[in-house]
Amino acid sequence: MSPRVSVLMLTYNRPQFIGKAIQSILAQQFQEWELLVVHDGPNEEIPVVMEEWQKRDSRIHYFRRIVSGNIAEASNFGLAHARGEYIAVLDDDDYWACPDKLSKQTDFLDRRPDYCCCGGGVIVVDPMGREQMRYLKPEHDRQIQRRALMVNPLAHSATLYRREPALRVGGYDETLAGFQDWDLWLKLGKIGKLYNFPDYFLYYRVWQGSASFHQSKRNTESALRITRRHRSDYAGFPAAFALALLYHGYAHLPIGVQRVSYSFLSRLKKTVFSHRPIPAS
Repeated sequence: MSPRVSVLMLTYNRPQFIGKAIQSILAQQFQEWELLVVHDGPNEEIPVVMEEWQKRDSRIHYFRRIVSGNIAEASNFGLAHARGEYIAVLDDDDYWACPDKLSKQTDFLDRRPDYCCCGGGVIVVDPMGREQMRYLKPEHDRQIQRRALMVNPLAHSATLYRREPALRVGGYDETLAGFQDWDLWLKLGKIGKLYNFPDYFLYYRVWQGSASFHQSKRNTESALRITRRHRSDYAGFPAAFALALLYHGYAHLPIGVQRVSYSFLSRLKKTVFSHRPIPAS
């Protein structure tokens, strides 16, 4: 039987974290899943680690790509091999925060065919797993649409999306050097609705070995392209483009300045653009 959910995990050079990520998938109440681990890069520890995980659970599948590419290419490779109706994503250095993540999200999309994707909140942790902050994304589609051009509206590893619409809009754009998920949400938002649960679904690890830190220059170039590309479909282009320009300028500061300030500025940005639910009266 085909699984209902295909979980895509990209890995490159972080074997020390991948076990915790996989454990958080195994701990899910929803069990109709397959895990596709797509490995780019030369690290020889990862095949050994993955061989042991495949022995433990037949739903885990490991792919070693001969020719490495960018994140979008590896993600599309995973999409091409996925069998699930729904796609979940989990970066190898992150892990899911609650065992009912997939249960809540599959139930939501099952009951709401007009929605393409749903996400959730994020708990930011340091390399030792100590909490630094937590934030929620805008919850309802109208709120998401208003901010979608200014900042990535869904946390990639907290999402569940429909495979067929994602393939219909072309999947991840392989010409973008970064923020390929942001571009995908904007494409999906044109053909369906988006939603973020007011629940914390993800532990997101912030550290200087993360892709977000090392790809900052390429990410900013992609942010400028994405805001220009979708300027006619979402509100707030002038402010969004100005913010992308500031981000682009920061990414070209000396690496020492970035190392000192990256964590603080990352937390500040998440705080400014986080969503605070209105408490029930």
